Amino acid sequence: MSKSRPYDVVLYGASGFVGRQTVAYFAAHGGGLRWALAGRNRDKLEAARQAAGPGAAHAGIVVADAADARALAALAGDTRVVLSTAGPFALFGSALVAACVAQRTHYVDITGETPWVRGLIDRHHAQAAADGTRIIPCCGFDSVPSDLGAAMLVQHFAAQGEPCTGVKAAFSLRGGFNGGTLASALNMLDSGQADALADPWLLNPADTRPPAGPTDADPVAPHRDADFKAWVGPFFMGPVNTRVVRRSAALLDYGPGFHYQEYLRFGSGTAAALMAAGVSAGMGASQAALQLAPVRALARRLAPAPGEGPSEDSMNRGGFRCELVGFGARGTVARARVAASGDPGNRATTVMVCEAALALALDARALPGGKSGGGVLTPASGLGVVLADRLRQAGMTLALVV
Repeated sequence: MSKSRPYDVVLYGASGFVGRQTVAYFAAHGGGLRWALAGRNRDKLEAARQAAGPGAAHAGIVVADAADARALAALAGDTRVVLSTAGPFALFGSALVAACVAQRTHYVDITGETPWVRGLIDRHHAQAAADGTRIIPCCGFDSVPSDLGAAMLVQHFAAQGEPCTGVKAAFSLRGGFNGGTLASALNMLDSGQADALADPWLLNPADTRPPAGPTDADPVAPHRDADFKAWVGPFFMGPVNTRVVRRSAALLDYGPGFHYQEYLRFGSGTAAALMAAGVSAGMGASQAALQLAPVRALARRLAPAPGEGPSEDSMNRGGFRCELVGFGARGTVARARVAASGDPGNRATTVMVCEAALALALDARALPGGKSGGGVLTPASGLGVVLADRLRQAGMTLALVV
């Protein structure tokens, strides 16, 4: 990659809800880097830069519509890394990723749209791998905690000389949704991708799709889990995160018998059991209702518009904790925790995706596979311990639990 490119990182979608937060993050943590805001509206980009304060004063402005292939090619050719928060990605991300692959520009985003990611794998993985270009979707709350947490346990077992046969995770969280996240979810349903969403091995390489067993199916009912000593139920992000972890398991060779599953944690008492039953039933009913176009239209009218989201106070009061349990081939059990303060889908996501971009820009030689490692990757396979260390330095918890 040419060192003469004028930017190290370009933030695409910088005037959106999460995009504005990435600008603020780079204004505070991007010292010494050459970076720019990008999107389709110059006035909104300039307003986002001004709102971020003095730390963003030197940032460039790049105007590029998601449908303008020539502008996107110029954008990708002018930077070493693109960070995109412009969703729905199936509508606004494909041409940008294609431009990054063509220009050999690394790319990260915050998508949870796994059918779209499957398309990226099919179209771009071989070329990106040949060129050493890292295309790494799902670098926000979808799916960094799950992916790095599972990888941490697999690495722990490997260091003890024992294969890891499986990991399961339970999430506790407090936070809200932004309009872009909801728009992405509704667009996946609009486009008839329900069958793809249900495939447990959707993101796996073609030669690593084992028959799905009971431990691989998405949970639909609550149960009391002895390992977590709590009632758990289906987690709305599980159908995204599990696919990402399974792709990491294939790319990093966790072993043919490795399984991963995750849940939402409710607690240990009678009230938790009732809540688990109610939330699980509500999720099932909501998912069934959202298959109907009129219900999706109503959801759009009631939901925050793209560019809108929780208040600053609400995001500051949010947080998440992911407890993970790993199982070794000799019967050993190990535990890990990934946690952060701040709204998971907004504040914590901003930290994760920005640190992912900074890892690509600043730590290329230390990344998995060295400077030549490329392809359509996952956070664990494309960024690994480099991202984990950066997130710890940024205040997140990623640790084995003794």
